[in-house]
Amino acid sequence: MNEHLLKINSIIEQLDGDTLSALEAVSKIKTYKKGDFLLYQGEVCRYSFWIESGIARKFYLNENKELTTELLFENDLAVAFSSYVTQQPSQEFIQAVTDVRVSSIDNSSFQRIKGQFSALMELDLLMTEYYTMWLEKDFLIFIHLMLPRVIHSS
Repeated sequence: MNEHLLKINSIIEQLDGDTLSALEAVSKIKTYKKGDFLLYQGEVCRYSFWIESGIARKFYLNENKELTTELLFENDLAVAFSSYVTQQPSQEFIQAVTDVRVSSIDNSSFQRIKGQFSALMELDLLMTEYYTMWLEKDFLIFIHLMLPRVIHSS
């Protein structure tokens, strides 16, 4: 996974002026106070949020209990992935844990410029692959933690 992060960082560092200008044209800097929501459960995730500073979290409700699924730090991408891709309502919340500064890009604008700049297409693919590997790793950890409980309760 570290190899993927190195590739992602390399692509970001090597973005040319035209690509950076296109990204800046569709990006908006936003700030959120501690406790503010970037996304509510039930809303469609229309934006990706690049964390410039601060900490955010993703969570969902299970029997009225908040279950945090991710903590997001500087240079992380905060997005409710399924909702962002399908443009269907999110099952997750995204909330500022501290004051947060983000660069946000709406999905339709990113899709448009991604088609114009091959580096953004490659970056999008690498980030999707990285997120998928991270999810798989987390799932395997969960299975290893839960499997002994399932076996012993049978």
